[in-house]
Amino acid sequence: MLRYIFKRLFVLIPVLIGATFIVFAIMHLTPGDPAALMLPQDATRAEIEAMRENLGLNDPFFVQYGNFLFGIFRGDLGDSFRTGQPVFDIIMTRLPATMQLAAASLVVAVIIGLIAGIVAAIKQYTFWDGGAMFSALLGVSMPNFWLGLMLILVFSVFWSNNYGYTLLPASGYGTIRHIIMPAIVLGTAHAAFITRITRSSMLEVLRQDYVRTARAKGLNEWIVVFSHALRNALMPVVTIVGLRFGVLLGGSVVTERIFAWPGIGRLLIDSVRAQDYNMVQGIILTYAIIFSIVTLLVDLLYTLIDPRVRTQYR
Repeated sequence: MLRYIFKRLFVLIPVLIGATFIVFAIMHLTPGDPAALMLPQDATRAEIEAMRENLGLNDPFFVQYGNFLFGIFRGDLGDSFRTGQPVFDIIMTRLPATMQLAAASLVVAVIIGLIAGIVAAIKQYTFWDGGAMFSALLGVSMPNFWLGLMLILVFSVFWSNNYGYTLLPASGYGTIRHIIMPAIVLGTAHAAFITRITRSSMLEVLRQDYVRTARAKGLNEWIVVFSHALRNALMPVVTIVGLRFGVLLGGSVVTERIFAWPGIGRLLIDSVRAQDYNMVQGIILTYAIIFSIVTLLVDLLYTLIDPRVRTQYR
């Protein structure tokens, strides 16, 4: 097991380098000049060139990228072009908010997705099955920005106008009331994926011989479903849940913007607009590290769910 973990961590290095190189190249191919954006509109050409020299933007592309990689190995992501503050410190200030939102959204998605998927599988071809599949299709189809605006109109604007107080705040950060609407917006679409995967996996397991044997012994249906079927059906569900968490981190950009959530997704949009190379690189690197760690944890979780997987590491 330890050999497998170290192997995965070693493979992580070229993946991170490749991700940073792609983003670095895209940012440098984007039209615009970060130095010109940082200076007043009436700045002279000499002032812009001096700023570019100060930021190291006049160096060749591979020199700039090499300096960035050397800084990473030293634990230094550089300074933000916009604020002059260390990129690492800014990301660490914003990251907890994004992690909280992603975790809350994942809880919403897992609760809704598992319950709807199990019910749909047990009640196959019934009203409950059709309702769950229709809700899943609706959840996938609704854009995040539209659902977020609708929730704000209903629970912040309409409710406040008719009842004299705001049921849920339209923006902000710090309390459970602030995170409810963003978590619902982010969790709805991912709940739809989990619902479909859970239903398919449960239907496959419920047709197995050992489930028929458990029913033939006269076991309670709930014991058959949760003790015999669900655990064996969780393998693909765990995979999709782990991948969904990584997607939630990167997919929270629009939601954070709508609800003024102070996370790194909102910071990423502002940094791309300002062509803050160091900040964008640092955020993408953070996303890649978290996503890779989550994938590794999902692989390790397989061994707890299915003991047969453990034999692969012996």
